[in-house]
Amino acid sequence: MNKNYYAILMAGGVGSRFWPVSTTEFPKQFHDMLGSGSTLIQKTFSRLSKLIPQENIFILTNEKYNDLVLEQLPMVNQEQVLLEPAMRNTAPCILYASLKIQKANPDAVMVVAPSDHWIEDEDAFANNLKKCFDFCEKKDTLMTLGIQPTFPNTGFGYIEFDKSDGNSIKRVNQFREKPDYETAKSFLEQGNFLWNGGIFIWSVKSITAAFEKFQPQMSALFLKGNESYNTNNEKNFINLNYANAANVSIDYAIMESAKNVYVLPATFDWNDLGTWGQLHDKLDKDENNNGVINAQVVLENASNNIIRSDASKIIVIDGLHDYIIVDKEGVLLIYPKSKEQNIKQIINEVSKL
Repeated sequence: MNKNYYAILMAGGVGSRFWPVSTTEFPKQFHDMLGSGSTLIQKTFSRLSKLIPQENIFILTNEKYNDLVLEQLPMVNQEQVLLEPAMRNTAPCILYASLKIQKANPDAVMVVAPSDHWIEDEDAFANNLKKCFDFCEKKDTLMTLGIQPTFPNTGFGYIEFDKSDGNSIKRVNQFREKPDYETAKSFLEQGNFLWNGGIFIWSVKSITAAFEKFQPQMSALFLKGNESYNTNNEKNFINLNYANAANVSIDYAIMESAKNVYVLPATFDWNDLGTWGQLHDKLDKDENNNGVINAQVVLENASNNIIRSDASKIIVIDGLHDYIIVDKEGVLLIYPKSKEQNIKQIINEVSKL
């Protein structure tokens, strides 16, 4: 196990499209969304620890999820849980973690990974990640793992790579915003576009230098705390200064401006589990394409549904097609899959009751 390998697990999101299972108090990364026996953050931690020493894996999350992290990852100590005192998107927390790691190990290479994605072929993931680490140890580069698109998805950003680059690791031409359907179709036809899965790899030297160049104000703010990192004063410095950072994503802050960006097209199966529909894709289904989690069901004239219950409840359904049916404590959700993007708005209506 290479002591220079580090990981940052991003675990601060709410996953509101998975309401009523995912809530502000208990977001989706802390749930066993697929009935696999492990929560998403546990699966992600386990996957990363195949290549990275467990003590070198840090979890970035909101203060309110500290106890959940320590409960679900008992092998982690409090010093590995980096708490954000304010919501400031991905760039500030990545810079904070990078400077903290750099102070401990200036030769470190690190991966930044979401904690709530689903990757089945973990060996392929580890092989891809090792290839990226090797590349970043030798070159001043910012890397990302690009996901091979399987259909013209309008919900993801895309990475356009240099078509003439014959190497397995490709130079990135540009990052593209979430497209409309026709644009997404043209991306797939061109053959040199990948989904941006939000997995980044770099050396701490390269990423901190990029922040100094493209985000000098943010860099100066966090460098003020350099003496505090990895000491008892760190928490106090972060609590006093973190909220002063700009609210900006790593893509916008760094990746879209940098010229030394490369991508490795991933060879593993990937799903960001962003919606109930994407979760349905990963479930075992019956002959009518119904996916069931934690429930006993009697189904008549029902197809393409996803059915979930927290308890082993018997659920009887007749005449429903393409629906999300979720039973959780005081909430029963019966909602068309075609409108799943609207679930975020439904939460606002429910909060008024």
